[in-house]
Amino acid sequence: MTTTAARPTATDAPGYTETMPCEPESARRARLLVSAALNTWGIGELAEDGVQIVAELVNNAVRHTRCRVVRVRVTRPAEGVVRIGVADRCRDTPELGHPDDDSVGGRGLLLVEALSWRWGYDRKHWGKVVWAELEAPATEAPGAC
Repeated sequence: MTTTAARPTATDAPGYTETMPCEPESARRARLLVSAALNTWGIGELAEDGVQIVAELVNNAVRHTRCRVVRVRVTRPAEGVVRIGVADRCRDTPELGHPDDDSVGGRGLLLVEALSWRWGYDRKHWGKVVWAELEAPATEAPGAC
């Protein structure tokens, strides 16, 4: 099977977005996108949490939807905030798992909740966007003293 790779594009707010196949291998591409964005913005110290969050969100879309593609978006909607979102065409809403100690799965959103400042989802007429936000340190404007 041949897939066409979309190039990341800049968004209207400071950010990047990329459409990827809804398959497990896309989690790696999503991690690279988030890491590159955070490093570009000079907040690479958030990369460890950010890449884990986006991997969990992509994996949830792969596991729980029948979508052909997902759209990953990483933005700075406000000073001190980074938002990582994964959009898919499934309207089913995400739910926190309640795994017992012997469960193999069901911990993805619990991990997202633990690593993020807050998380949630936005329903759209075409599906949903599941997102998580990280608190980012304030950055100085270029040329500031």
